[in-house]
Amino acid sequence: MVTSVDYPDRFELVYYLYSMVRHAGPIVLKVQADKADPVVPSLVPVWAGADLQEREVYDMMGVRFSGHPNLKRLLMWDGFAGFPLRKDYREPFFEEPAKPFASRWPEGRYVRAEERAPYKDNVQYPAGFDPQSYTPPPDVPIVPSSEMEGLKTQPLVVNMGPQHPSTHGVFRMRAVLDGERVLALEPIIGYMHRNHEKIGERTPYMGIIPYTDRLDYITSMTNNLAYVLTVEKLLGIKPPERAEYIRVIMSELTRLVNHFVLIGFLFNDLGTFFTPALYGLEERELILDLFEMASGSRMMCNYMRFGGVAQDLPDGFIERARELTQDRLPKILDQFEVYLNSNEIFQMRSIGVGVLPPAAAINYSITGPMLRASGVKYDIRRAEPYSIYDRFDFDIPVGTNGDVYDRYVVRLAEMRQSGRILEQALAQIPAGEIQAGKKAWSVRPPKGEAYARIEGPKGELGFYVVSDGSATPYRYHIRPPSLVNLTPLGEMCQGYKVADTVVIFGSIDITLGEVDR
Repeated sequence: MVTSVDYPDRFELVYYLYSMVRHAGPIVLKVQADKADPVVPSLVPVWAGADLQEREVYDMMGVRFSGHPNLKRLLMWDGFAGFPLRKDYREPFFEEPAKPFASRWPEGRYVRAEERAPYKDNVQYPAGFDPQSYTPPPDVPIVPSSEMEGLKTQPLVVNMGPQHPSTHGVFRMRAVLDGERVLALEPIIGYMHRNHEKIGERTPYMGIIPYTDRLDYITSMTNNLAYVLTVEKLLGIKPPERAEYIRVIMSELTRLVNHFVLIGFLFNDLGTFFTPALYGLEERELILDLFEMASGSRMMCNYMRFGGVAQDLPDGFIERARELTQDRLPKILDQFEVYLNSNEIFQMRSIGVGVLPPAAAINYSITGPMLRASGVKYDIRRAEPYSIYDRFDFDIPVGTNGDVYDRYVVRLAEMRQSGRILEQALAQIPAGEIQAGKKAWSVRPPKGEAYARIEGPKGELGFYVVSDGSATPYRYHIRPPSLVNLTPLGEMCQGYKVADTVVIFGSIDITLGEVDR
């Protein structure tokens, strides 16, 4: 994890480093940078996984990284003025540093600040920037000229997206092609950016929980969990036993939902036209029924709380969950294996495609099923157990080739392991309280900082929070697996055909809401 904190007298770069081989860590490094002209050496030459994370720090904080091979804005556009996560940044419709905004309620009536800003006056541009005369720079091939000498055809720069069915969201891939073969590819993101972290730093701790639902709309339960674990570290509280079991149950059900969706839409990208997706979506709907029973919502669950969960499991929940995970789940996974694993067309399109060797996966900081598909047996639930995962018996599936096929097989195997964990948790869950401590609408953690991470369905999901003792975080940062796992996309696609890039991209499993935040 790489991020920066804007203190009154300095910028502080924060690095959390873990060993995926020794299962050790973290080593926490902090580097101070000058307030007026913050410059620090880039770690990309020795750690490729820092690439997009350093670019995000530059984009949001203005800290420059000397030696970075491609230092430019990541989430904002060329004509954006300022660095939004700095404490002195003020947007045109700025009201107050933290919620609740008193100006929203003049004379008892809610008024949006944007409505009071004159049309066209709610955007700031850098000095000398004229949006009327601005023309974007011409596309320059992202292949060095020396490597293009001797090519028989002229390289063609093609933009896939941001509106393209294969990207499953507003995402752009700029590819340099020789015929149909990809010479180089660069992901371009930020089209859904809404500065989730700035919102978090202006919102009371409890009020941030619903915002985490909307990072990855498929995995709201695990988003909630990673955030509340971080704040619980600051508060020094531990949930009751029953709440811990409920958290594990919801997390593993979320993993099933995520993998059903991924497998279904991966085969859509291969051209199966929704048949596997419908199988997966049917099971997903049954799990969402359980979420609705417990939280009142199918997707934006807002269920976890500091010290526990919002509501107890209703009558009939455990019985329905057992039927789903012990009866239906094994049968549907058997069907997937019979119809998909040995499918000749699927094997031709996936075996040996998008290979990511284990050493490269570690260097790029890849986590989750994508890392394990490359043969690296690393799972945070086992390497650094959180909640009560150390009580459950489960295996960690790994692949051998690190290709698209292995990423599919590993996720399918993980679903069986989630079923094992759920079977144990549903059998062992005790009666008792669901929340520790005094219930409160607002909390004020003591001064300090904390980083908590979980094994989310897509990989390592981490939250870094700095508290200054107030009701809102001084610094609130997310380490999103969807963003970091995109780092090697260009290398993985190089040498393959355009049609393969769609499948390779789909096998990574990202949600753009989590990438752009």
